[in-house]
Amino acid sequence: MYLEIFQEIVHMMHNDYAGYIDKKGWDNPQEFEKKIMNLEYSGELNTNLFAEIVEDYLIDFKDPHLFFQISKSDEQKEIDYGFRVRRFKDKLYITSVSKEQRLKLGDAIISLNNIPIQDLVERHQRELMETKAEREDWRKIIQKYSIAEVLDTKGKKQLMELKRYEKAEYVPEHSITKVDSDTLCLKITDFFSADPIEELVNQYKSELKQKKNLIIDVRVNYGGSTLAYASLEKYIFPSGSMKIDFLDYEMEFNCTDRNAELMIESINDGLDKIDNEEHRKSLEQWKETWVKNKGKGFVSFEGKFVEVDMKGLRSPENIILLIDNYCGSAGDIFVYLCKKSPKVIVVGRPTMGLNDYSNLAIKKWHDVFELYYPTSRLKSLDHRGSLSNPGIKPDIYIPWSPEHIYKDVDMEEAIRILKNLEVV
Repeated sequence: MYLEIFQEIVHMMHNDYAGYIDKKGWDNPQEFEKKIMNLEYSGELNTNLFAEIVEDYLIDFKDPHLFFQISKSDEQKEIDYGFRVRRFKDKLYITSVSKEQRLKLGDAIISLNNIPIQDLVERHQRELMETKAEREDWRKIIQKYSIAEVLDTKGKKQLMELKRYEKAEYVPEHSITKVDSDTLCLKITDFFSADPIEELVNQYKSELKQKKNLIIDVRVNYGGSTLAYASLEKYIFPSGSMKIDFLDYEMEFNCTDRNAELMIESINDGLDKIDNEEHRKSLEQWKETWVKNKGKGFVSFEGKFVEVDMKGLRSPENIILLIDNYCGSAGDIFVYLCKKSPKVIVVGRPTMGLNDYSNLAIKKWHDVFELYYPTSRLKSLDHRGSLSNPGIKPDIYIPWSPEHIYKDVDMEEAIRILKNLEVV
């Protein structure tokens, strides 16, 4: 079973994946196929080990929008180490804690299995795929080690055996809070659904139209659909009508038979869950486009990214958008859109930059494994000269440092900017 699944994955990566032409020859499937055959022969291969091997194979495509996982179920729980880290120089600082109560915010891991962090950066450069420490994702690397050397906030060192916990369930946050008499802060951690955002905007409609300033926090945003933030657009742009182009996001879609079938199946599932008539209509059109182009290979979907008239409101007059590299996919496009508005100043660190290849299809095997892979590519890749995406850059860049753990440096900068605008 395992070998057949792997061979199908390789076929998909060489035919259905949107980056297969750009990245031809990047992978080495024979090496991984041989490993799978040997482990199957010896009876050592299981679902977890197979998933690790496939993930290792996929790293060679250098695409953070591409991943393989075991399907979640009552029997198969998602596991992590109960904390998140961010590297600064030669330390991994604890930035959030879920279930690992032995660690505190601001503690730092200085080695794993007695290997200094700086040495691990070099050892795992292939997996990290980044040149800036603040953008590195250490979650899967930490899973390879059992002992962490921790330097606590008081300067005391201790060795800690890493434990595995059932991953804490993600809780979305869509909220509006009052910063001061002139300023609201809108926080959105995903664009999975339009409903909670629309409800929030309707609830605070009068305040949004009256307040002079708005801070939008998408420093953590797990993406979703661009339809989800439609209710926000009029507040982001100035009064009157403004033409906005999405030429940088002009895409072509790899309309293989498999991709069309998987996308149509996914769209049908989405239609069963959507009540909003306007959103249903958009999804129906999206479905029809896949039906019409099934089997045609790479196709530009006309009208998907064209110049649009954006009608805005006078208030809020000033908008500060807070971003970070934990914002990606539809979050990337939201930031791109906001940067088109003269009302918006973007503060923080570049976004994740996931959309070189996007519009994910999901292939499942036996309700055990799932491969998420992009079906579209940006046309700008043809003349960019590089296949690395540094994300959407802020207007004001604030490097990440351990100081961010103890106070909201970005928010303080946002408030400072707004006060300066008032003086002007």
